[in-house]
Amino acid sequence: MVREQYTTTTPGTSLERPKNEYVYKIGIYGWRKRCLYLFVLLLLIILVVNFSLTIWILKVMWFSPTGMGHLRVTKEGLRLEGESEFLFPLYAKEIHSRVDSSLLLQSTHNVTVNARNSNGEVTGRLNVGPKMVEFHGQQFQINSKDGKPLFTVDENEVVIGTDKLRVTGPEGALFEHSVETPLVKAEAFKQLRLESPTRSLSMDAPRGINMKAQAGNIEALSQMDIKLHSSDGVLLLDAETVRLPKLPEGTRGGSGSSQGLYEICVCPDGKLYLSVAGVGSTCQEYSRVCQ
Repeated sequence: MVREQYTTTTPGTSLERPKNEYVYKIGIYGWRKRCLYLFVLLLLIILVVNFSLTIWILKVMWFSPTGMGHLRVTKEGLRLEGESEFLFPLYAKEIHSRVDSSLLLQSTHNVTVNARNSNGEVTGRLNVGPKMVEFHGQQFQINSKDGKPLFTVDENEVVIGTDKLRVTGPEGALFEHSVETPLVKAEAFKQLRLESPTRSLSMDAPRGINMKAQAGNIEALSQMDIKLHSSDGVLLLDAETVRLPKLPEGTRGGSGSSQGLYEICVCPDGKLYLSVAGVGSTCQEYSRVCQ
């Protein structure tokens, strides 16, 4: 634009019009104008590319008003369909599978489930690895469908709540310390064997021990001695025949020579006692024991 100057005159006077001394041009011309157009064109291209990428991402990720892809947002929480991979820890209050399928947790190394308190400290941990399943906590418990505890472990004891504990290994069960149980029973048509290879085997019961074999024999083998002791009662051998096949037999000697041998005598009520062996039977001499 050109700025012009005007001078007022009175009638009858003539003045020469002054010449234009300064001329100013307003606008963008030349290379600046071309750069501006190029910059605007570049912005339009970037806008179109971003809009296209946004549409492509929405289509690929399956965005919808209810969720994204296989992930659906419901009133009960999040519902995930199909297989999913989590690269970082997952925090959830409850995880349920569909009614018609099972819940599968799979990892190339291990699967770890942690329980934390309000302070963020780990109170329980379940680690499923390729070679071992580890649990860290104060108590581990397995319940049945009706809520009955089947297996409970804590620092003091291990409780098995089933009606029958069955050991199917060929070597049986090995106990390093004492075992308390109301019944020890073998499987049908199998032998029951209680063995202590290097130490003694002791069975204690306040009201007696009942050993029963309905279709076989009961054998007690020991390298040293076998002691049957009743602190308050009698030792009862109830059978048609009681045999002691390996008792030493003495030879005939002079009168009064017992050779350190004894004779086993039986009272009418079944009580057994020993008498010093002689040439003949000496049970009558010690029959006062039966009185």
